[in-house]
Amino acid sequence: MLRTLLRGNHKSWDEYLPHIEFAYNRVVQRTTKHSPFEVVYGFNPFTPLDILPLPFPSSVHKEGIVRADFVKKLHERVKVNIEHHSKEYASKANRGRKEIIFNEKDWVWLHLRKDRFPTQRKSKLSPRGDGPFQVLKRVNNNVYILDLPEDY
Repeated sequence: MLRTLLRGNHKSWDEYLPHIEFAYNRVVQRTTKHSPFEVVYGFNPFTPLDILPLPFPSSVHKEGIVRADFVKKLHERVKVNIEHHSKEYASKANRGRKEIIFNEKDWVWLHLRKDRFPTQRKSKLSPRGDGPFQVLKRVNNNVYILDLPEDY
């Protein structure tokens, strides 16, 4: 969005940030089906074309409870929409994936990730896996406790 507004004038990018923030907060998001501003405050921000007289404080006070209930219901709908899209994204990401569940005393190979095993993965040519190791305990379908040697 910033690139389209600048059109080659890269020195004044900071002047456009309030306009970009306003536009982003007003656009309806695909996942929540509401704008970020609407999720927080319960209504979309007014544009310069929506110039309306401000409501009287007495009418705002009377509608406060109604507005709070509306925002709570809106948050519930947004939560349902996010959960729905999260399940949809997970099903697309896990398409074609085989679920393999190991039992106790099974023998498995260990994937040596650089962040978990920095001493075993010193270079690109070092092995990426090691094993087999015996499964001592299954915590859940994705986490296992293995019988590893002392140098791990």
